[in-house]
Amino acid sequence: MTSAFYSGIPVFRGFTSLMDPALYSPLPDDWSVGVADIVDLTKAIAAQRYKAVNMAGAAVIAAVTNALEGREFPFVFGGDGASFAVAPNDLELAREALAATATWVREDLDLRMRVALVPVSVIRAHGLDVRVARFGPSANLSYAMFSGGGLAWADAAMKRGEFAITEAPAGTQPDLSGLSCRFEVIPAARGLILSVLVMPAQGADPSAFRNVIEDIIHLVERSPDAGRPVPPQGPPLTWPPQGLEYEARTKRGGPLLARRASVLAYTLFVYLIMRFDLKVGGFVPKLYTRQVVENSDFRKYDDGLRMILDCTPELERALSDRLAIAARDGIVRYGLYQQDAAMMTCFTPSALRSDHVHFIDGARGGYASAATALKAMTA
Repeated sequence: MTSAFYSGIPVFRGFTSLMDPALYSPLPDDWSVGVADIVDLTKAIAAQRYKAVNMAGAAVIAAVTNALEGREFPFVFGGDGASFAVAPNDLELAREALAATATWVREDLDLRMRVALVPVSVIRAHGLDVRVARFGPSANLSYAMFSGGGLAWADAAMKRGEFAITEAPAGTQPDLSGLSCRFEVIPAARGLILSVLVMPAQGADPSAFRNVIEDIIHLVERSPDAGRPVPPQGPPLTWPPQGLEYEARTKRGGPLLARRASVLAYTLFVYLIMRFDLKVGGFVPKLYTRQVVENSDFRKYDDGLRMILDCTPELERALSDRLAIAARDGIVRYGLYQQDAAMMTCFTPSALRSDHVHFIDGARGGYASAATALKAMTA
């Protein structure tokens, strides 16, 4: 049964193994790939709407997860959007969730989101593939990694207006339960937060591209000057939270003022529990904080390498030098973007389970600005 395909893929732990083709399994032919991104992203970034952009991208994952009632499916957060894959029996639920999310993003975040669903069989008919692996950053959960070029093809097709899903009627609200952004931005501890985006150049030799990605990962892994942007004690938490307005808008039903008041009261309750380390029911604040750190999604692969690193200027130069040589040799296209902090958007369907997910991006442009730098390189 193809719906059980993803849960049957073994989880790999060492990120240095990322480019091993043996870890990736081809998606079943009857599956579909979902893609979403923000239109006029450059304008949104120029207006410093970083949090809204990240909230829109994470909303796609939250809406589809909730529509599928928690069934496992592969997804990847891209900063201003997301990509995922679903089995045929979940296709209509995913379509409805995407349509509702596009409406919510326009009405509540004042952004415009493109959404599309592309059959895997169509991607393969164009000579590309969609293969998926499962990387476990901790014992608590795994994140999907994608290879084969199919995700990038689906994204480009969506941008051309193909396979588009029409927005749901005005006022349609997706189920965004568990989506929040309560933590404050996370200042760099080693000098700077570096957003890294590395894609294969047109016609690049796959083995040469693999070598470059492995070089970059080894440079980071071997360096004492880089690491995850989330400190061991967890990200800063204050009250009222910066993300109060966005979280209020994720709630269904009732006037916005009442939803704001409800979120304000609930986040105060959470803040006090975390601040004074109070065990409530089965919730243990220190355990939850440790899981937040371990589960943070700060590096991934979706037909290209994406990383948010807390690193020194020296390591940034080493990475930049290696990538510049690879670009000159026609192997990669890349974008690097420096900022002073990272930010986290959370999807926690249950705080009592260990598999809550926490998406990391740069706090002053992040992946979106790295993508702009990449586009400038190929213009």
